[in-house]
Amino acid sequence: MDRSLQESIAFAIYLVIVLAIGIIFFLKGRKEKGGDKSYFLGNRNMNGLVAALSAGASDMSAWVLMGLPGSIYLWGMGQVWIAIGLLIGTVLAWILVAPGLRRFSIIADDSITIPQFLTNRFKSKSHILLVVSAIVFIVAYCVYAASSIDACGTLFQTVFGFADDKKHWVMIGATVIILLYTFLGGFNAVCWTDFVQGLMMLAAIMAAPIIAVAAMGEPDFTPMAKVTTDENYYNLLSSGKFDWKSISDILSGFGWGLGYFGMPHILVRYMAIRSEKEMRKSRVTGILWTTLILAMACVVALVGHEYLGSFLAEGEQKKVFIVMVRDLFPAFVGGILLSAILAASMSTADSQLLASSSAFASDVYKKIIRKKADDKEMLLVGRIVVAVISVVALIIALNPNNGGIMALVECAWGAFGAAFGPVILLALHWKRFTYKGAVAGVVVGFGVDALWYAFLSSETGLYEIIPGFICGMIAAIVVAKLDKEPTAEVLEMFDKAQKPVD
Repeated sequence: MDRSLQESIAFAIYLVIVLAIGIIFFLKGRKEKGGDKSYFLGNRNMNGLVAALSAGASDMSAWVLMGLPGSIYLWGMGQVWIAIGLLIGTVLAWILVAPGLRRFSIIADDSITIPQFLTNRFKSKSHILLVVSAIVFIVAYCVYAASSIDACGTLFQTVFGFADDKKHWVMIGATVIILLYTFLGGFNAVCWTDFVQGLMMLAAIMAAPIIAVAAMGEPDFTPMAKVTTDENYYNLLSSGKFDWKSISDILSGFGWGLGYFGMPHILVRYMAIRSEKEMRKSRVTGILWTTLILAMACVVALVGHEYLGSFLAEGEQKKVFIVMVRDLFPAFVGGILLSAILAASMSTADSQLLASSSAFASDVYKKIIRKKADDKEMLLVGRIVVAVISVVALIIALNPNNGGIMALVECAWGAFGAAFGPVILLALHWKRFTYKGAVAGVVVGFGVDALWYAFLSSETGLYEIIPGFICGMIAAIVVAKLDKEPTAEVLEMFDKAQKPVD
């Protein structure tokens, strides 16, 4: 049987499983009540293990199998700082954000979205923050989801040898599948498919380098191309010395970790966990899973450097995992492992679509446009928003000048981290924080991030999330200090949120 056909069968089996999960939760949801809370947050009844892997899988999109290994494969150990920064950010988010956000979102009028929480946290009747947040969500998620769609196109183009003018059909197909199971099952379907996809990602990224090392130990092994190693390839200082290039790479790597404090599609996983006991289970599982994934992504790159040599040139380095798997494994097994890229792409895209639709449907449409909208209307609006964002994301992905997977993720990650990261931390840990401070933090953080990206990022080499996060934090604190103190009711709610809630 032809290799491409066997890989196609493996992909088809994976897609059938994913759609089946969506259908199961669609049928289950028709028998249950819960409306937008059920569709957008799974009625806060998420198992700790599922929530942890769902948070991880929605975070680690295809860039962890393609973008990150590709960067290290091509440019060396100086790129490892991204993984280090992400790991530190993950640990701090599970400790500093997850437990408090779950408790506080319940106490703050049972908030089901991040903008809702930030509004209810201050007992504010203003809709400014809801509208601003929805704008940030839609803009950033269009870019973020485009990276997942682009990854699907790259995968199928590499496996089946499609010409560039046929790649768009693959992207359209991937978008349709993501839409289908997001439409069908809502939050529960997304989380359970993320759980399955998280397991697949871990298995695939561990299997490939292990088998590659075994193959390299054979006496007759020769790399696929000549191994050329830059003198600074294995140096953690990317330039080989402690200059601004190395410093900016290190700072930018740590900057990636700041994103976890403001990533809405990850934060809602914390909010959905059913109990304090499950939260503790989630924390351990989530940190362990992320540690393994990031470590193995680096190993894939370094092993790939020796296994493939200079087989992949700049612009093609994102295919390092795909090429290794196809060369090492039988066709059907390789197809199963490569399905992990589909898993990574879809697990992130569906989460982003759901988070952005909930931000618009629950926070803007129902609060401002149609206050009397019932559950059925809310779900319809949410699904329309999902469709619109998917189409825009597809258009961005189809643009050949979009910068590629890693560039798209970097842009959206920075926007969210700078806009919401400082505000979430202050809302959870500073009793004196105010609504006006939160609005200022989101606006300034997002604005500085965007301006730095547009005008200073390439000149300085510094990831825009860092100045955006710092300026957002300063703006939030200064405005809150200048604002009048919170009411006694808000202060009492803050004190109540410091205690466990089951």
